[in-house]
Amino acid sequence: MRLYIAGHRGLVGSALMRAAVGTGAEVLTRTRAELDLLDAAAVRKFYVETQPTHVIVAAAKVGGIKANNDFPVEFLLENLTIQNNLIAGAYDAGVRKLLFLGSSCIYPKFAPQPIREDSLLTGALEPTNEPYAIAKIAGIKLCQAYRRQYGADFISAMPTNLYGPHDNFDPLTSHVLPALIGKFHRAKQAGASSVTLWGSGTPRREFLHVDDLARACYLLLERYESPEPINVGTGEDVTIRELADLVRAAVGFEGEIAWDATQPDGTPRKLLDVSRLKELGWQPQVALPDGIAAAYQWYLDNVPAQ
Repeated sequence: MRLYIAGHRGLVGSALMRAAVGTGAEVLTRTRAELDLLDAAAVRKFYVETQPTHVIVAAAKVGGIKANNDFPVEFLLENLTIQNNLIAGAYDAGVRKLLFLGSSCIYPKFAPQPIREDSLLTGALEPTNEPYAIAKIAGIKLCQAYRRQYGADFISAMPTNLYGPHDNFDPLTSHVLPALIGKFHRAKQAGASSVTLWGSGTPRREFLHVDDLARACYLLLERYESPEPINVGTGEDVTIRELADLVRAAVGFEGEIAWDATQPDGTPRKLLDVSRLKELGWQPQVALPDGIAAAYQWYLDNVPAQ
């Protein structure tokens, strides 16, 4: 396998790099400075020159609720452009198999729980991340179209909320778990008596360590050939309040937590049905408390003081 990992420096891509060790794959990577994924001609040239047999599309513009709310044009347009260039270019270059990574936000805001793959396009999306979700849905449909029209072995996987090493801890653009790590750490350093968090704390979310996702990706490259997207998650969820308590304990912050109910909660619950993946023999290996503790240690070792 001559594998191109698009987005190898990000949260998911770096996990795919770690998991590639021992697979026997020859891994191809390019930094943003070396290859602009928004440039279709540059992507086609790269494919022609390197001739990968397999591609994992882990490159995307990502962010939390605030970033998605503030920059809908960028989240829609840049993600559409990146994935169109990578998917179309892969087919033109004769790539044998491509795995497109989407997101659980593709599913309707009020989808029945746990969310099955066939819930896609059965209801309205969560408004705060609709542009990003629409781009990801388009990527799924493009993979399906290449399979139906040309017989391309292009598949899609939908991860739940991810966390782990190389996460984005920026206070303005991070997702909930790394945002909590940063917020509690800064409060601890400042000796604060309390921390205020967005929303009511009642929404339920599922969290998967990114190394578990990487293991699932290599399994899917080997064993999955369906045109339908496949969910990747733990099959278990927690409330945001419970998550906050886990992060507070891992960080060692001893103050109180206040909740600002004037701020948006987002989707009430988002738990994936992962029975299809588990039928392939996959199980998550990283327990949430252990994963949070490891993520906090990575934060301490790698993120400059903010």
